[in-house]
Amino acid sequence: MAVKSIMIVGVGGQGTLLASRLLGSALLSKGYDVKVSEVHGMSQRGGSVVTYVKYGDQVCSPTVEKGEADYILAFEQLEAARWLPYLKPDGKLIVNIQQIDPMPVVIGAAEYPQGVLDALKASGANITALDALSMAMDAGSSKAVNVVLMGVLAQHMDLSRDVWDRALEETVPPKFLEMNKLAFSLGYDYCA
Repeated sequence: MAVKSIMIVGVGGQGTLLASRLLGSALLSKGYDVKVSEVHGMSQRGGSVVTYVKYGDQVCSPTVEKGEADYILAFEQLEAARWLPYLKPDGKLIVNIQQIDPMPVVIGAAEYPQGVLDALKASGANITALDALSMAMDAGSSKAVNVVLMGVLAQHMDLSRDVWDRALEETVPPKFLEMNKLAFSLGYDYCA
């Protein structure tokens, strides 16, 4: 199969790394060659985090260049805008509508930009925007935003629900497994 590219983008502490491990586990179980590359900015200080996941019959490089991403999974609006140029013209952007103030906003040196979602929609990109934070809270924890978004992404991938359940069992600590399975289901069943 041709190589597919997925970018998982967010802010430090949102669980982008767990999401990439979940995705990698599901893809590896189906025999794909999988390459994952994580880039941490000031992630421990709420900075940008991006993970590249590429899979197919043979993957030579883990990085994704501008215009190459089949999917971008954005955990926050500004991160969706920052990484939008990496999406293929026929790619899919899945974005959590949550706004997390970057450091310049936190310290009062800037204001959070208005109209980010409108600008994303006006770009012509194929976008699914959802309130993954509320869905995560419905599942039992605000920290499950990552797994809700993985459930939405899973709708677009050729992997069975059983594969995803096994990947969750392999990557999530047992005491959080049922909550994460519920979070995944809420995303998986989400209708845009």
